[in-house]
Amino acid sequence: MIRPLTVRLTPDTSRLLRLYRGQAPATVLARAMRLLATADGHLDPAGNVKQQRS
Repeated sequence: MIRPLTVRLTPDTSRLLRLYRGQAPATVLARAMRLLATADGHLDPAGNVKQQRS
């Protein structure tokens, strides 16, 4: 089982999270991570993590 991660936010990130009132911060951050991973090419078209080549 994966333990919950505690993340310290910068003041700028905290301000951005306030734009998503009514949504759980963890949900907003998870969505942002998926968008970033997709943009960086770490996910395949189905949304799965690509295998890293050694």
